[in-house]
Amino acid sequence: MVCVPDPPSPALLSAAGVVKRFGHVQALRGAAFDAYAGEVVALIGDNGAGKSTLVKVLSGALRPDAGSMTLGGEPLDLRDPLDAQRLGIETVYQDLALAYDLDAAANLHLGRETLRRPPLGWLGMLDKDAMRAGAVEAFRSLRITLPDVTVPVRSLSGGQRQCVAVARAVAWATRVVFMDEPTAALGVVQRRQVLDVIRRVRDRGVAVVLISHNLPEVLAVADRVEVLRLGRRVARYASADASVKDLVRAMTGAVTTEDPP
Repeated sequence: MVCVPDPPSPALLSAAGVVKRFGHVQALRGAAFDAYAGEVVALIGDNGAGKSTLVKVLSGALRPDAGSMTLGGEPLDLRDPLDAQRLGIETVYQDLALAYDLDAAANLHLGRETLRRPPLGWLGMLDKDAMRAGAVEAFRSLRITLPDVTVPVRSLSGGQRQCVAVARAVAWATRVVFMDEPTAALGVVQRRQVLDVIRRVRDRGVAVVLISHNLPEVLAVADRVEVLRLGRRVARYASADASVKDLVRAMTGAVTTEDPP
């Protein structure tokens, strides 16, 4: 058995023994996971391995039936995604969850709109100038280029929309960002743009959790890889020491670097 050592610092986000059942179906069977500050860690596995369920548990969308989680060494008990957001945990979903009739600036502040000063703010009037200025700065800091932050998101390319979704999460995340298939259905140039943004997010000291089926891409952008199979973690690799063949063997059960629970 080959054991891959953990990084020297304590995990920022950690889960152990996570169990989640849906009726007679047990999606997670004592799953474990670790994410460290300032890294991109990929979470991979075949269809049905439990990736989406584990991410929903870690981001507050689902409550686990058993197991424990910690954030920054403190016990973590998330009742809903708003709990996660208050703790600096954000998620970029595969469907992006953008409001396509609103512009990029409005999408960046969706649910966190800036109101004008009283008394107009008391009437719920938005400070659109402040929101657009904040959006321009957020995109600039991530080196995201958009034609105009005031045009509807539906007029942007697929890669630009993906970058808006990533920027929205990063603008509010202080600790962890989950990214579910962020380059799916993108072209080569757009994919490279999104991966560059992911690296810049990592360089800010945020833990980036990448869920992807694109194994060459995983090895290109991730610092570590954690593999789920049948609802539990079966392997961990440092990307520099792994190959696509290693990942496939772990996903199919041909090899494991983890002891059974």
